Amino acid sequence: MHFLTSNAPFIAPQNSIQKMMLWVIVALLPGIITMIWQFGYGVLSNIIICVSTAVVAEAVMLYLRKRPIVPFISDLSAVVTGLLLALALPTLAPWWIPFIGAIVAIVIAKHLYGGLGYNPFNPAMVAFAVLIVSYPKSMTVWMLPQALLPSGTSFTDIFTIIFAQPSASAVDALTSATPLDEMKTQLGLNRTIDEIMSASIFSNIAGNGWQWVSIAYLLGGVTLLFKKIISWHIPVGLLFGLSLINVIFYLIEPGATPSPSFHLLSGGVMLGAFFIATDPVTAATTPKGRFIYGMLIGLLTYIIRSWGGYPEGIAFAVILTNMAVPLIDYYTPPRVYGHK
Repeated sequence: MHFLTSNAPFIAPQNSIQKMMLWVIVALLPGIITMIWQFGYGVLSNIIICVSTAVVAEAVMLYLRKRPIVPFISDLSAVVTGLLLALALPTLAPWWIPFIGAIVAIVIAKHLYGGLGYNPFNPAMVAFAVLIVSYPKSMTVWMLPQALLPSGTSFTDIFTIIFAQPSASAVDALTSATPLDEMKTQLGLNRTIDEIMSASIFSNIAGNGWQWVSIAYLLGGVTLLFKKIISWHIPVGLLFGLSLINVIFYLIEPGATPSPSFHLLSGGVMLGAFFIATDPVTAATTPKGRFIYGMLIGLLTYIIRSWGGYPEGIAFAVILTNMAVPLIDYYTPPRVYGHK
């Protein structure tokens, strides 16, 4: 009698790295399309520069490290890193901002730690943090949503701002602070929430245009949950943590605290909850740990937004919580099989 044997594991994995990354890209499409609709073709410029630079930097680092180039490039991890960074950047950022950011993400935050699977910090968020600390002015000014753009704005105007040296008046006519930045600034001037929300940059529930982008990312995130690319623990924990602390302060001082809907649907919360914080390399690994990990990111995001030096807190919250992952995993081990 002859027996056929094979090496473990006997059940082939359902999700390869390439397949997972491809689904992430597909799930990002609704958000990308909505961002282009609301904030113009500068989104495409960021994507092209970030993704192409990330792929080239990945190939160069693999060559220098004497690693096979094609297998690692084809897993699409560098593409996803570049894409996430591009979507976090201002839509009228000068071309060298996404270029430098992509190099920082791949070379410093990824390969200097050993490459995919060894980096302790999310590469896209490390690059974003480096950029916003180094170039705060360029990183906090966004293009106005389409509904508020001056009539006659053309693709040439946008191209000039990104790739040339436009006049200050040309830039000021098409840009403004983000709703998060404007909210923080106006609260510092002791204005009430009702007074602040009456400005054209805000809608009834969030920043003008931003609520649609956030909803699009939410739909993409639900797709990842449905396909079991990610688990529910991190996004639910993040949204719960952010909402919990927001509701507490909203009940204490409603006239001086933005509503939970504002914080959830403005900025990069939905992108962070479903696409950034869920990075399997840098996130917690146990089910309970993932929820705690997401909740900590939500709490830190609110704290940084409200009392920190920057209007958006997702990037710094993710990086800080990445540091706590070993501790979270240590204290949240799953039960041993058969344990009563």
